[in-house]
Amino acid sequence: MPRKTPALNAIIRIRLRQAKHMNTFQSISAAAAQALLAQPDTQLVDIRDEYAFGEGHIERAQRIDNGNVGAFIAGADKNTPLIVCCYHGISSQSAAQFFIEQGFSEVYSLSGGFEGWKNEFPFVR
Repeated sequence: MPRKTPALNAIIRIRLRQAKHMNTFQSISAAAAQALLAQPDTQLVDIRDEYAFGEGHIERAQRIDNGNVGAFIAGADKNTPLIVCCYHGISSQSAAQFFIEQGFSEVYSLSGGFEGWKNEFPFVR
C-alpha cells in the first residue's frame, strides 16, 4: 500500500468535504443507516402516515408531513446528515431530493424503507 503524503492527505480531505455537499441524495442501506444514526447529530424523518408511524417507527424518527415540513426545515440543522424513511424506500427518494433542494447538504433515502429496517433492526412500537 502506498504511503500517504501530506499532499495526498490534503486532497483526500478536500474530496471528503466536497462529498459532504451533495447536489442529489444517496440511497443508504439499513445497516449503513444504523451506523450513521450512532452519530447523535444525524436527523431521521419518517414520511409515512400517522397510523403507520404509530404502529412502529425507527427510534429517534420524527414524523413529518405537508403540515409540518416547513417547521421542520426552518428548525433543522441543514449541515448534519438527514435520513428519509418511508414505507418501502420509494417515496423517500423524491422527499430526499426535495430536502437537497431546500439546502440540506447530506441527505439519504433509506433503501427498503421501514419495511426493510424492521426485518433487520429493532424499532419503537
